[in-house]
Amino acid sequence: MGLGGLITAIVGSRSDKVISIFLSFSGGVMISIALVELIPEAIALSNVTIMVIGLFIGAALVFSLHYIMDLISHSGGKAQIHETFAEYFHSNDMISKKSTMLRSGMVMIFAISLHNVPEGLALGAAGNYNINLGMTLAVIIGLHNIPEGMAVTAPLILGGLSKLKSVVITLLAGATTVLGAVVGVLIGSISDVAVALSFGAAAGAMLYVVLGEILPQSIVMSKDRVPTIFAFLGIVVGMLFTKMFG
Repeated sequence: MGLGGLITAIVGSRSDKVISIFLSFSGGVMISIALVELIPEAIALSNVTIMVIGLFIGAALVFSLHYIMDLISHSGGKAQIHETFAEYFHSNDMISKKSTMLRSGMVMIFAISLHNVPEGLALGAAGNYNINLGMTLAVIIGLHNIPEGMAVTAPLILGGLSKLKSVVITLLAGATTVLGAVVGVLIGSISDVAVALSFGAAAGAMLYVVLGEILPQSIVMSKDRVPTIFAFLGIVVGMLFTKMFG
């Protein structure tokens, strides 16, 4: 996220279409990791039932976090399709006033910080079980967080914060990933069944986010089918990456 923020600070602007392409590609990679690595590993460590329970736990966790953000953003807890990345993170009064821009950026920071917790869970559980799998997930999640960092830094800068402060705040927003990773390590250290549940939950969180939010929103923001193509490429790249380093 800090790298994405730095890109925005240097370039000075961001494009929703570019961000949607980045997100759809990383989303495709996340799909492949969930289907090729996390779910098979969860089944191997326990059984299909435990894996499915984990899937539902992960999906329910992300759903609950976004439901809370929908309530905070006064949409009554109802999921919405938005026209911009800013609206996607519940910051839908992006106008020229600096105070509003700053508030919008802080809302986006809060939303993404919550969103990073299940990603950290995946990292902690995977890294504790297999360092290669943990490193693979770290790279994939890192790619996914770059466009998010690009998106949230812009309103902070436009809201009056210095570029340095905006980048630092964006960087700190990724710290919740560490919290999730600690929880993942603690859970994963209990037993193979706990590791399987963690893997299933991580896969469920990833699939819910990508299929239910990232891909639909990317297509709406891009207003064409380019994100679909990049999501497909992401799936292929993720499979190749897993084959090489998994």
